[in-house]
Amino acid sequence: MATPRSSTSGENGEGSKTGFVPLVTVVDFHHHRGPEVERWFGVEEGEDPAAKYDWTLLPFMALSDGAHASTEDFSYFTLLRPATDDSPATSLFGISCTRQLDASQLLVRPSDVTRSTVQKAVVVIADSPQFFGMLRERLSVVTSAWFAQREFSDTEILRRFQESLAEEKARGQMNEEVDRDQYLGMSLRELVREFRWQTLVLLKCCLLQPKMLFFGSRCERLCMMQFSLISLIPGLLRNLQDCAGPDLNNYEKKLSRPTSLRTSDRNSLLSYMGLPLQIFGKGSLFGPYTPLQQLDILADFGTKSYIVGSTNSLLLQQKDRYSDILINLDENTINITSTSLRTALALSHSDRRWIDFITQEVNDTWDDANPGRPKTMGYRGSEEFIRLQFEEYLLSLISSVKYHNYLVQNAHNPKALLPHIEGDPSTDFSNEWVESWMKTENYRIWNSHTDGHLFDIVEPKHPCAGGLTIDDVQRRIQQQVQDLHLDERFAVGKEVLGRNLAAGRDKASTIFNKLYADMEALREAQRKRAEETQQATEKNGSAAYPVDLGKAQQTVSSVGARAGAYIGSWTAWAGEKRKQGWGRSSSSSGGGGWGFGGNRKSRSGNTDSSTEKNYTPLSSPALSSAGFPSMEKIQMSNVHHRASEGHERRPLTQDSFDESLLDAAGSVDESVTSSPASPRKNAESRQDRSKSIGVKLDYEDGYGNGTGATTESKEEKPEPKMGEPKTADSTT
Repeated sequence: MATPRSSTSGENGEGSKTGFVPLVTVVDFHHHRGPEVERWFGVEEGEDPAAKYDWTLLPFMALSDGAHASTEDFSYFTLLRPATDDSPATSLFGISCTRQLDASQLLVRPSDVTRSTVQKAVVVIADSPQFFGMLRERLSVVTSAWFAQREFSDTEILRRFQESLAEEKARGQMNEEVDRDQYLGMSLRELVREFRWQTLVLLKCCLLQPKMLFFGSRCERLCMMQFSLISLIPGLLRNLQDCAGPDLNNYEKKLSRPTSLRTSDRNSLLSYMGLPLQIFGKGSLFGPYTPLQQLDILADFGTKSYIVGSTNSLLLQQKDRYSDILINLDENTINITSTSLRTALALSHSDRRWIDFITQEVNDTWDDANPGRPKTMGYRGSEEFIRLQFEEYLLSLISSVKYHNYLVQNAHNPKALLPHIEGDPSTDFSNEWVESWMKTENYRIWNSHTDGHLFDIVEPKHPCAGGLTIDDVQRRIQQQVQDLHLDERFAVGKEVLGRNLAAGRDKASTIFNKLYADMEALREAQRKRAEETQQATEKNGSAAYPVDLGKAQQTVSSVGARAGAYIGSWTAWAGEKRKQGWGRSSSSSGGGGWGFGGNRKSRSGNTDSSTEKNYTPLSSPALSSAGFPSMEKIQMSNVHHRASEGHERRPLTQDSFDESLLDAAGSVDESVTSSPASPRKNAESRQDRSKSIGVKLDYEDGYGNGTGATTESKEEKPEPKMGEPKTADSTT
């Protein structure tokens, strides 16, 4: 195969790079075979550089994982060009622009297009990434115009694009000596604002050459982050010829110690101080975007360190295997898995003071409308300001380390110490980090190719040297309070609380409305039911609940019969008791008493103690008749005892009420019938008899003998004692 066309002008002794002409290729995503190279521009007809240089992973690097999720995406990667007869192996750099188009919009739809979308990437391969900032914009315009044709077989625009790149290379406009490395990558202002003090941690981590893994869902941001980070090391973007493979070591082979210095020339000063610090040498790898198919290279024994990026989340599950430090750009977090690395990356007080100063400058001049430019339009906080601050920091670092080595070599010679330098200035950069850096390959290369008295050129002193002060404490507290974002959290909390209260109020209102609606529906249903019942009653002419009159009459009759039987039983019982003992003897001179036969006074005033009436107390039907004699004896003994004493005491009033009205009625009947002088007639009706009971009660004397006796005795009646009732109202 023929080699790519080379320019005939602009060569400056590095024919391997100046002779390489940028290439343009198209990578298509086939629904069966996956990503594949479709065609090349800038090579001879029928030539395939991918097959010639063994770029089997080129399609996977050009079409990144997740590129289908966005309308346009960019990918940056490195390619290894093997050694040829006239040039050694070197690194090439690729940039791809991926877009997709709806298959239905194609003017001519090929037969192999079976999916709903067509996804393709236009790729430019060059020998240096320092112009990729400008090249990205041109590539985006060309790719968009090619897709707008809706006819992918027409590639004239791509061919002319490659020819324009070749002409610029031939005229020397893409000469690597032009210092434009600061224009590649994301804005340094955005980098500092997002990572703050951790920006310095990432830079010092790069110098320790660990296994750094960047992860992010957006491929372009992932790659730009890495380019921005390595661009902080002055001159490194122009010396990445060994970054594509761990076996490359061309930089060290051609490196020599500077013998002259022009202080007015910045490049001469940087070169004399040993910059750039080559972190991509033997055993190192740089892959801004690294597909999963390249993991075997990362796990190879010869790969000691690397800086790679991936958009596949599978690597997060194996971060302990493939990384010493993981930078998650989606969450803006840094996870250091290596314990020794975590200890070495602890910032000193001077380091923290210095990076806080830069962060404060960026925050004070931040403009949301234009993040890449300070709102004051001044120098402080700008891209150039940040880049020069880091350059000054690195120069002070390497100068202090050189002085540290000088102190170690002249530890027993006090005269060798510099009078204006107090102690060891390298301690301001953290002793742990300095010790770890001295074990790296880039330190070995730098120390062996630089003068031992660099501290005579640049003062060996930290830009913010000094111990911890009260200002540092205040600044850190203020920064930590800002990091808490209390205002934002309180605002979010207030919003959430208000939203929950509103939701609760709406829910409660809904519940009450539903309850009220259910009650109204129940009332309406009851009202309709009542109306229907009333209508049915009016229609049928009967009550809604008809009554069985026959059954009701039968129930009333049954209740009356039971009541009559109950009363009849009591009447029969009373008559039987009256016949047995309640009556009075007809031969007795005294009328029947109310409770028992009491002694009556004779006409002569003497008391007839021999004349006695049987005492028959009234008891309930449940009381047996056997108890009557004993009760009578007790009562009569009390009466005889009182009579024998000759006292005119009256019996207890309650004795006259020990009998019921039925007994009184019987007593009255007997008295009336046995007394011939009674004004009452035997022919009185039962109604008159009941009236006579009341009359007899009115004239009882308290001994059970009526005062209105039926005898014709003219004996005076005794006066009732004080307090004794004269009428029947009190007794009834």
